[in-house]
Amino acid sequence: MYRSLITVLGEAISNSWDADAKNVHIYIDKDKSQLIIQDDGLGMTSDDFQNHFLKIGYSKRINDNNKSQGGRPYIGRKGIGKLALLSCAQKLTIITRTSSSEITGGIIDNSGLDKAITNDVSSNDYDLDNLSEDVKIKWSSITSGTVIIFENIKDGIKNRIEYIQQLVALYFRFSLFDPSFKIFINDIEILLNDLDPFIQKTQFLWTINKRRSPDLFEKKIKDSEKLRKSAPLNTDKLDLSGFIASVEKPSELKIRSADEKITVDLYVNGRMREKDILRHIPTSRIVENYLYGQIHFDCLDDKIDRFTSSREGIVPEDLKFKELLQILKNDILPKIIENWDEWRREIKEDGDPENSNIPKKQRKAEELYNAVTDDYVNFDKNANDSQKKKINSWINDLKSDAVFNYESYGECFVAENLLRKLIVDQKKPIPEPIKNKISQWKDGFEKKKQKANLSIQIQENKSDLFYCGMDDLTLLADDECDKQVKSTLRRDCIEYTPLRDAVAHTSRLTEVAKRRLSSCFENIKARIQQILKSV
Repeated sequence: MYRSLITVLGEAISNSWDADAKNVHIYIDKDKSQLIIQDDGLGMTSDDFQNHFLKIGYSKRINDNNKSQGGRPYIGRKGIGKLALLSCAQKLTIITRTSSSEITGGIIDNSGLDKAITNDVSSNDYDLDNLSEDVKIKWSSITSGTVIIFENIKDGIKNRIEYIQQLVALYFRFSLFDPSFKIFINDIEILLNDLDPFIQKTQFLWTINKRRSPDLFEKKIKDSEKLRKSAPLNTDKLDLSGFIASVEKPSELKIRSADEKITVDLYVNGRMREKDILRHIPTSRIVENYLYGQIHFDCLDDKIDRFTSSREGIVPEDLKFKELLQILKNDILPKIIENWDEWRREIKEDGDPENSNIPKKQRKAEELYNAVTDDYVNFDKNANDSQKKKINSWINDLKSDAVFNYESYGECFVAENLLRKLIVDQKKPIPEPIKNKISQWKDGFEKKKQKANLSIQIQENKSDLFYCGMDDLTLLADDECDKQVKSTLRRDCIEYTPLRDAVAHTSRLTEVAKRRLSSCFENIKARIQQILKSV
């Protein structure tokens, strides 16, 4: 039933929370393949141990009692979580006592338990091994609480301690904001700092509604100097809250020294109940690879048990769960996808290529501009903040004009070279006046090469047509002469040439000129497409 060590830790920590423990100490000895979990909670009497803890299906939530003596909302439900404790070790020792009772407990040896099950021994006839006097003496200092010792962990403890610390910090939100509940691993307290590797890599943040209690994880992200932008996402359709954040690179979601990554997870009463909730509503958009976060939906904890028998997720067909998924899919994620693309492009990084609101040519031109200007951003390690800010402001100021010019130059390059290929393909003769102009251009070009002391061949193709601009190419390529009535290249190139020349000379065009060039080129493109049909 239980697949992972963190799930087993989860059940034990949840029991400690429900028992009003203030401190939970986890001791991990990888060499001995041993795990000890000790809390200072209410503990159990001998009767509690026999009739409550060992009773499968016993629930603390009798008579609609959903809170502990200390007022904490119960996490445990069906009393089957204790089965997790049996799932990962060969031998289990439970030591417990209340403030007014003696030490009690027992030893469960899974080899003996397996044999009893094989032999169909009744539970009434199967006795746990009693605690030895040595064990009672060793743990006599506890005044109240429970100790669970796992020996011979199945498959050993493979994960590094740092990795387990991060997972515990992620799985148990209440350990990070409730000062009355602390978790220690090998005497090191689990703190929000364990999540710093993700916090410091966070670029953008979206907060979902407002929590009744402060979320220190979310607050620390907001306070991070690395955070570039944030926005609220509110919905009144369900009583949920939390946050979704994105990092700069997908690789930054990877948990150190592990194959696992941090994801957008669902929490109920402070404990993770569904890891990677977005896998239920995949959008196939690139932004999904950058996201992590915590969705809090305590309404899933009611009289209906909505959790799977493995306690590692929500029953997929649960109506409340499906309603939550629809809210995320229809209300939350679309806004995040839209913001993410816009914000990424603002900081000169690639966004979402599937966002059809941005024309494909514009997006590619932006990406090219970002790549070109990278050499001017932070190129001087000794530059002060004022210098960097000024240079970046210049680069940002040029961006929109550069993007337009890149697109225009690309269109110009393709259109003029297609016309050259068309002229060659149709073997159209070059009139004498144009030949004379070509000769003059060639002479001028050679003089500039000599002045620059360049002996290399610059142009890959030395054909005469490569000395012709759009105006002469249109005369050669388009036989239509009625430029007053019909759409002709000759008519449009008159307007096009000075605008194209301004772009070629890296000028920044006025908005009026940009609109005129775009309109003019649309006509030219349509006419070239029409001419190409005859090829």
